[in-house]
Amino acid sequence: MSAVIYPTTNLAATEQLLFDRGEGIYVYDQNGKQYLEGLAGLWCNGLGYGNQELIDAISSQLAKLSYSHSFGGKSHQPVIDLADKLAGMVPVKDAMVFFGNSGSDANDSHIKLLRYYFNAIGKPEKRKIITRERAYHGVTVAAGSLTSLPANLAHFDAPLDALGILRTDHPHYYRGAGAGESEADFVSRIAGNLEQLILEEGPETIAAFIAEPITGASGVIVPPAGYYDAVQAILDKYDILFWADEVITGFGRTGNLFGCDTMNIKQPAMMTFAKQLSSAYYPISASIIRGDMYEPMVAPSAEVGIFGHGYTYSGHPVACAAALKTLEIYERDGLYDNAAAMGDYLQTSLQTLYDIDIVGEVRGAGLIAAVELVSDREQKTPAVELAKKATLACQENGLIVRNVAGNALALCPPLIITRDQVDEMVDKLRRSIEQVA
Repeated sequence: MSAVIYPTTNLAATEQLLFDRGEGIYVYDQNGKQYLEGLAGLWCNGLGYGNQELIDAISSQLAKLSYSHSFGGKSHQPVIDLADKLAGMVPVKDAMVFFGNSGSDANDSHIKLLRYYFNAIGKPEKRKIITRERAYHGVTVAAGSLTSLPANLAHFDAPLDALGILRTDHPHYYRGAGAGESEADFVSRIAGNLEQLILEEGPETIAAFIAEPITGASGVIVPPAGYYDAVQAILDKYDILFWADEVITGFGRTGNLFGCDTMNIKQPAMMTFAKQLSSAYYPISASIIRGDMYEPMVAPSAEVGIFGHGYTYSGHPVACAAALKTLEIYERDGLYDNAAAMGDYLQTSLQTLYDIDIVGEVRGAGLIAAVELVSDREQKTPAVELAKKATLACQENGLIVRNVAGNALALCPPLIITRDQVDEMVDKLRRSIEQVA
């Protein structure tokens, strides 16, 4: 065994599969076996592997200006161009952009930005953040506290109380609805629970509500119609900011430019991006806030002498160049449209899996989906062991998927996927599930 401490891995069972190279939507192990990368790495590789135009853009920027920081009034053109580009794309009014390196640190930055903002406007008590059960928002100390998945919290002693983290219901109708409860009634009930939580805690103490428009690691949960309308109305009523975590759903993943578009979330106050922002060719993230949140922050930074937050690699010129080229390719090559078309085809194709007895629910939007396995459809009994076996069967059959939420298999292929490749992916998934059924 090597000296690597592996992330999100059973530390007693590491280095089971070593990849050697990638091409398009395929990766190859050290023995030359081909795998269709059905999760785009970790929900991130929108352009697939080996995009030479993007590689050349990165190489060119490395040769021109391999590093420059953004501290103390210094800047460079790639970071300015990328910030302006993103500000013009997002539904955040008068957007301002802070750059980091990962989705986790971007959500961490947002927590600090929230506190800085509310301190600046004289509301220091407004610091609590509402997250949801089954949420995933990262793994740093602060962002990891917004995450609700047991495996990410176990043994880490997350400072939930110190950070003011509150939890409300997850919006998964299949798992959360009561007997005979309609989707509309389910939405009404959990929205009512959210409002009750706000009233119990005191609206004046709550800064923001964070949500992935469609979740990823928690099982690709697509909330029922009307859910976000109800949530937004409650947040507006009590002057609480809507924070959209689009680390996974941003840039075409759900069949629209943003997950907010797919789920009818209008003008969030804050947005978080990473992953597909650079197609994972270079680490970069973006924490975006409304202009009216940024403006009050200027005066206290002047009093102190600096805005005391930032990373060595914030706005790294090579990362910014990678992101700019990635966005250019997405737009120029029609990959948002391809994601919508192939996403519709994928979702339709996955519906055919219902003829397998252990398939309990198929869900998703665009090019992100999950197939939940159950041992009893009527009782919806989670088939956790079967899901583990199916994940391994997929791997044996040359398909990479991810086992999420215990008993679900997640798909999230690169945006460049073709119709024939969707067929290949679904066929391999079907064979693998049937092998363990």
